Amino acid sequence: MKPVIFGMAGEKLTTDERAFFKQAEPAGYILFARNIITKDQVRALTDELRTLHGRDDLAILVDQEGGRVARMKAPVWPEFPSGGVFDALYETAPASAIEAARVNAQALAVILAEVGVTVNCLPLLDVRQPDADPIMGDRTLGMDPMRVAAIGRGILEGLLKGGVMGVVKHMPGHGRATVDSHKELPVVTAPDIDLQHDLAPFAALKDAPMGMTAHVVYTAWDKDNPASLSPYVIENIIRERIGFNGLLMSDDIDMQALSGSVPDRAVGVVQAGCDLALNCWGRMDEMIEMAERLPEIRPESRTRLDRAMAMISGTRRELPPLADLMAKRDALLAVA
Repeated sequence: MKPVIFGMAGEKLTTDERAFFKQAEPAGYILFARNIITKDQVRALTDELRTLHGRDDLAILVDQEGGRVARMKAPVWPEFPSGGVFDALYETAPASAIEAARVNAQALAVILAEVGVTVNCLPLLDVRQPDADPIMGDRTLGMDPMRVAAIGRGILEGLLKGGVMGVVKHMPGHGRATVDSHKELPVVTAPDIDLQHDLAPFAALKDAPMGMTAHVVYTAWDKDNPASLSPYVIENIIRERIGFNGLLMSDDIDMQALSGSVPDRAVGVVQAGCDLALNCWGRMDEMIEMAERLPEIRPESRTRLDRAMAMISGTRRELPPLADLMAKRDALLAVA
């Protein structure tokens, strides 16, 4: 198995993709809007991926946060609120906000599991700062670390209850970035003492089974490398100070925050200590080079992957109907 998550070009596998994926055996896949048309089509695609590898526990990811980040869209799928909605409710009714986030995440899991998606890249544990780039904005769960952690825990619990694994992101915190890492490299110059504020939600949820790094430079820790490419940040900050021992994937290595070729980036994040490189765009020439250059997945990384995926086995028994979950969520949100 190669320590990489690959994307695909379209709504079904091509002949070349099918042959390549079977030979390369990536750790998992990620779906984007270009791969998602109808429920039956997505289910057929995810079923084919599982059959291709003979793995019922295959990690098939999506970014279905709600709000402006949603790959599965109306009218085929219902719309879901952004994280900022739960942050706002927390101001007046903290318990209702946490429960609404939990129920909302369970409803998200129902629509994902129905089409064979097993991992949702949620929750964001980034602590929002007032002068940060709007790329985070209402995607976040607030400016208070413990509020972010409390709502984030509810989201993880709701996803798991619905049979889907969550991913805490973006470690060790994207909330101070003043530029969009999709477009350029953010550099955070805050001192270590201030960065403790950003680490707190991740430390509170350090037992989460999966996490994702940030393509952000933190000069207090490593002035030369973004977290995804920094052995110091991954080992000393994420693994030791935060205490995270789950599966750690990079953020998308196609983002312009990183330099060099995409295969170079994949090798770099794995060498730095990420368990998996996340490569979203499904360009065959790049995927072939990555498969050739990446080593086999490290034993400890495979253990983390298997442990996480085993947690969602059988968790969808006796789920309430989607409509009931959404009605309960809406009633809780109406408290505001």
